[in-house]
Amino acid sequence: MAISINLGKKLVLLVMLVTMTALGITSYMSIDYSAETLKQRGGELLHGESDIRGESLRLLFETRIEQNKILANDPMIRLLVSEMDGLSGQELKSMKEEKRRDFLIQVQAFQELAGFSIGFEDTKIIGNNGNVFFSLVGISDEDFSQNEFFQRGLEGSFVDFEQSGMGKKMIVVSPVYAADSKIGDEPIGVIISRMRTAALDNILLNRSGLGETGEVYIVNKDFVMLSESRFFENAVFEQRVDTVGVQECFSNNMEHVGVYPDYRGISIYGSSYCMPEYGIVLLAEMDEEELIEPIEILQTRIILTSLLIILAMGLVAFFAAESLSHPLRALKKAANKIADGNFEVRTNIKTRDEIADLSNAFDLMAQKLQESLIEIKQKDEVIKQLEGDMLLKFSQHEENDCVGVIDMADSTRISSKLSDQDISKLYEIFLNFMAKIVLRHKGEVIKNIGDALMFRFANVDTSNDEELKNILECCLDMTESHGKLDEELKKANLPSLDYKISLTYGPVKVAESTTSKISDVFGPTVNRCFKINSLCPKNSIVVGENVHNIFRDFSEYEFTELCIIELKQKYGYNIFEVRRKGLDGFGSKSD
Repeated sequence: MAISINLGKKLVLLVMLVTMTALGITSYMSIDYSAETLKQRGGELLHGESDIRGESLRLLFETRIEQNKILANDPMIRLLVSEMDGLSGQELKSMKEEKRRDFLIQVQAFQELAGFSIGFEDTKIIGNNGNVFFSLVGISDEDFSQNEFFQRGLEGSFVDFEQSGMGKKMIVVSPVYAADSKIGDEPIGVIISRMRTAALDNILLNRSGLGETGEVYIVNKDFVMLSESRFFENAVFEQRVDTVGVQECFSNNMEHVGVYPDYRGISIYGSSYCMPEYGIVLLAEMDEEELIEPIEILQTRIILTSLLIILAMGLVAFFAAESLSHPLRALKKAANKIADGNFEVRTNIKTRDEIADLSNAFDLMAQKLQESLIEIKQKDEVIKQLEGDMLLKFSQHEENDCVGVIDMADSTRISSKLSDQDISKLYEIFLNFMAKIVLRHKGEVIKNIGDALMFRFANVDTSNDEELKNILECCLDMTESHGKLDEELKKANLPSLDYKISLTYGPVKVAESTTSKISDVFGPTVNRCFKINSLCPKNSIVVGENVHNIFRDFSEYEFTELCIIELKQKYGYNIFEVRRKGLDGFGSKSD
């Protein structure tokens, strides 16, 4: 008796057969290919990390050496080392104290040139006989003739590390040659600089993209770890790393990529970056188990998905036509809504086939379009807000102001003898002291420029004698308060200082910022005030011709013209020194 197989059963059998065959082949190929691909991707990830970070590390070392060479090639440093070479005993000690300030000036100039971000902590400048001529942390009588860094520094520049209390310090060493030296000449000294390793740690300790067990660290030629371990505390200079990657670098000058036991004895996948010229190898590693885990998960998911699909296909065949047409209609309907500008539509088709993938892609596209539209609107609002908030608003009219500048005299000389903290305190006391005087006379403090303070009296009424006298009294109050300022500086254990005051009158342009209540002023009147300030005697007041013309009729003030021929010829105006009649610049009776 022949078995009747209707079209439905044929469809089921055909679908089951095709599905099982296709899924069986696909699963096998996917498992094999995915495993190989994931291993390869993991290896490429680690190899890329080691190359990128290794190049960054090499560039950091080269940069630090070049920065140290800048100091070693400084003409003044060369001259000072040459002068001190050959001295010893009391003569050397006296010379150290005498020349320390010269060394310090050059080192500070180097710090400003190289930038403070290099983590510069100390530098020692050592003669070719091992005597320390200068140390940033103080005068040192230490003998460096047998020091390893010093002896290597006589042969050339290098980077190394030394152990410190909580980790390590980077040591950058460069030889110092005489100004007239030629190739092959012996160095006259060595510069040993100690720097913090923040930039180095930023390269090594960033573990983004390295999973739960990945790490990047460096090892020196003594097979000792020079950076923090992800797994052990206090590993710097304590943890020995004698692995294949380290051996290949220091024995054969070769890099190594592959699976091997790490310093914990755990099988890892690692990649090395060899830098034998610096005595360092960089290693990027990840536990093999973590690398393989996604492969095993993927294999399991592929097998389970295949079994579920095969079991479900018997039922799916009966509803194949409807399952094909219904989601397609839904997709078409959603596409029409998006075309009308409705980006909130979602299809949410759950048929577990290519149409479901298309649905997910479609929904993701709609979501991205919606998010992009919102982001564009937000950015447009931010741009409009910034355009309104950040621009300066310049007034469209000029006003006649009295503009004044008080500037500290010999600030460079005074600052060179003080610490950074004392310099800041000195500026703070000086500028705030003078600003209070300006405010007491109802003036407006514009800004401070370094060690100078700029102020003004806006819209001066030249017919108001009381207002005019108040302006001049403000400036005289500054000169006559010299003793009070010295008392405040003395209380803070700071040196006495002198200053210069200049005053001009004329039209200015006013610029107002929407983010600040303080206006700024510009124009020739301001420029002239700064120009004549440099010609002012210490603890005195000088004014321009315009100020002299409106103040000269006051009998209680004495105006003395300063004969500055160059100023007259170049700019066409003269300046005048102002005093009270019968008083000197500090408010005491003149002889």
